[in-house]
Amino acid sequence: MSQDSATATEAARKLTGRRRREVVAVLLFSGGPIFESSIPLSVFGIDRQDAGVPRYRLLVCGGEEGPLRTTGGLELTAPYGLEAISRAGTVVVPAWRSITSPPPAEALDALRRAHEEGARIVGLCTGAFVLAAAGLLDGRPATTHWMYAPTLAKRYPSVHVDPRELFVDDGDVLTSAGTAAGIDLCLHIVRTDHGTEAAGALARRLVVPPRRSGGQERYLDRSLPEEIGSDPLAEVVAWALEHLHEQFDVETLAARAYMSRRTFDRRFRSLTGSAPLQWLITQRVLQAQRLLETSDYSVDEVAGRCGFRSPVALRGHFRRQLGSSPAAYRAAYRARRPQGVAESAATVVETMVPSQGPPSGRRGSPLPSAPVVLTASVGSGDHSLPGPEAFVPGRPALPGQRSAP
Repeated sequence: MSQDSATATEAARKLTGRRRREVVAVLLFSGGPIFESSIPLSVFGIDRQDAGVPRYRLLVCGGEEGPLRTTGGLELTAPYGLEAISRAGTVVVPAWRSITSPPPAEALDALRRAHEEGARIVGLCTGAFVLAAAGLLDGRPATTHWMYAPTLAKRYPSVHVDPRELFVDDGDVLTSAGTAAGIDLCLHIVRTDHGTEAAGALARRLVVPPRRSGGQERYLDRSLPEEIGSDPLAEVVAWALEHLHEQFDVETLAARAYMSRRTFDRRFRSLTGSAPLQWLITQRVLQAQRLLETSDYSVDEVAGRCGFRSPVALRGHFRRQLGSSPAAYRAAYRARRPQGVAESAATVVETMVPSQGPPSGRRGSPLPSAPVVLTASVGSGDHSLPGPEAFVPGRPALPGQRSAP
């Protein structure tokens, strides 16, 4: 889209008189997960003016006939129907029940009409599939949970899916990754509407970092998209995962698939939502993480066992994806690991220190932050996660953590 046409489009989409940005409609469907659905309800539906958070008006709308069945068999009754969307300047779709089935046509029409009249449209996690089905993501950058990104890219090839981002702000249409990233995007909306102080006050009430840097790369695993199982590329991808310790490049994978590099790149991106080179680097970094956590190999040896051509290459990619050097990552992991707990009985959860730089998303680049590895042990009373005091202003920060603003 050219700059002139984009400007004209924006001008044509100014909010109509009956729509105001602080009126937020949350569109719920039967079968949606209750956790994701509750995020915008908590952010925009609770009066926190005593904490300095400007008030929003919340309209909870049923996207189809109720009652709406959700996680655990609970039934919900939405106080409003689709007609209430006509009053909202912000419309949030927090989740969709199936990434392979089409949403109700009436709901899609309501979203298109809201967008045409200047409303800001937000899709959290699988809610991006509803926005895509309405055609609101055509030709736009977007994200969703990394596990569903390949399906989104395959079902809607005109959408520029980026599985690395926590959220993407494309002006009047915004999308986020999984559950916690939905909170990130909602905080970003509050920050956009009312400034940093309001977003920071809300973050403290929610006991979450006001900003997270980095993306989804550190949460990716080695699993393959469901759709790739019967595809000819499945064997090539499986081979790559089994031979990460060897030095090979994308040309090698294309040759194994009997394709030109250009054709292979296109087919691979359509199936996985990622460029093959970026996918391969991510898999090598993930393998390096595992070896740093579970072995005593030196960093140089880890680099060789993960297919990097040199330790310098490993360090560069590791820092870009995780914000830390391999040696610092290993030291932090071992320092936090509970003593006397078997390796298989520990779940490592990595989070990033709140950054003062721009949030992850299309607008701006995050400042680098040092990662803190937090370990929650299974069957143990030691859960080394920061408590609410970690985000209270004026309270000293935990070791390795910045003070809250």
